[in-house]
Amino acid sequence: MLEWQQGLTLFTAFVLALPIAINREMHSRIMGLRTYPLVSLGACAYVLIGVQFIGMDNPDALARIIQGLLGGIGFLGGGAILKSNDRVRGTASAACIWILGAVGAACALQQWIIAIALSLTALFVLNVFYAAKKQLDGKNMPGDASD
Repeated sequence: MLEWQQGLTLFTAFVLALPIAINREMHSRIMGLRTYPLVSLGACAYVLIGVQFIGMDNPDALARIIQGLLGGIGFLGGGAILKSNDRVRGTASAACIWILGAVGAACALQQWIIAIALSLTALFVLNVFYAAKKQLDGKNMPGDASD
């Protein structure tokens, strides 16, 4: 892959993360506008570096790179989950971190349909289900856990 293509790939990973980052910034104080694009960008960069180093001819090695990313990003997302008394917050933010890692990896592997579909689906879930969740939260019994 040419250097300018790698730059464009990194930029695309960054841009696909922005709508989710803006949504999380508006609805959560856990992570937001800085964290999400950096996760997508970082995942994309690590996969690009791996592909440069090992090539596309070694799927086992590439799978290990992606497996390492999943673990690391999962650890980062775990830090977003906060428990206080009977309430749990941050699970949607943690899931978004994980999704954006996949967006970055998909961009690096030039799986554009997967990257775009993940980004749009996550944004859809965050926006459309937000209103439904607010209505359901009003009907929950006191002490129910929520995100």
